[in-house]
Amino acid sequence: MLRGGSVELSGLLAEPETPPRALVLALHGGGMTAAYFHGRVHPDLSLLRLGRRLGFTVLALDRPGYGRSSAWLPQGQLLGEQADTVYGALDEFAARHATGAGVLVVGHSYGLKLGLFLAAHPRGKELLGLDGSGAAYRYQPALHPGAADTELTADGSVAAYASRSPRELFWGSESLYPPGTFTPGMRPIAPVPQLEAYQSALWPELLPGVAAEVRVPFQFSVAEHEQWWQVTDADLALFTAAPHLIVRRQPAAGHNISLGWAARSYHLNALAFAEQCLLRRRGDLR
Repeated sequence: MLRGGSVELSGLLAEPETPPRALVLALHGGGMTAAYFHGRVHPDLSLLRLGRRLGFTVLALDRPGYGRSSAWLPQGQLLGEQADTVYGALDEFAARHATGAGVLVVGHSYGLKLGLFLAAHPRGKELLGLDGSGAAYRYQPALHPGAADTELTADGSVAAYASRSPRELFWGSESLYPPGTFTPGMRPIAPVPQLEAYQSALWPELLPGVAAEVRVPFQFSVAEHEQWWQVTDADLALFTAAPHLIVRRQPAAGHNISLGWAARSYHLNALAFAEQCLLRRRGDLR
C-alpha cells in the first residue's frame, strides 16, 4: 500500500536480494489490475519474477480507480491527476525502499498513456526512461471510442462492435496465450472507471501536446496482432523532444502482450532497454 496525496494505492512488489539496479514501475491498462504483470497461468509471464532475478525492483501499481483506491475513486481520475497521484506514491516508496539508479516506467495500453503523462510532467526528467505497448496516436477508424453504437469493454476503451468480439479485439487468437488464460477468474480484469472511458475518446487530441514534452528515452513495442491502433512513422514523429526513440515489433503477440507467450520476450526487451537507460544516465551511451 502506498499513499499518493489523499489516495491510497495498492500494488504488487518484487525486490532482489541485492541492492536494486533500478526501480521498474509497471502500469496496467484499462480494465486490468496490477496482476497483469504477474500472470498466474505460467511462470514465464511474470515481469515481477523476471525483474527480480535480473536485479531490478519491480513495483506494479493498481492505477487510481483500481484495487484499493476503487472504493474512494469509483470514477477514477483523469490522466493528469493520475500522474500527480503516482508521483506521490513513488515518493513514499522511495522513502522506504531502495530504488537504485532511478525509475523506468513500463506501461501497457492506458498505463502507457499514464506513462507518457508521467514523462511529460514537470518531474518527468527524473525518470530513466519509458517503455510501453498497446497505445499509439490514432485508433483504427472503426474502433475509435467516439464511434456510434459503443459500450464499455474490459480494457478501458469504448469499442465499436462490428463483426469482431471483444475477446478477438483485445486478445487475438487463443494460441497466443498459455492454456488456462481464459479460464474464469484467471484474467486480471476489473471495471473501467468512467473518467478513463471519457478520456479514451479524447486521446488523439491529447497526445500531440503530451508527446512534445517527453524528454526521456522512449521504447515503443507494437504487437504483431494489435488491432486497436494505426502506427505510422508520422505518428512517432510527435516525440520531438525525446533524446532516444526505439520502435520495435513484438512477434506472436496480441494487444495484451504480458499475458501471452510473448511476455518473456517483451519483458526481456524492456529490461534490456532499462540497462541502456542506465548507461545513458552514467554517460556511457549517447
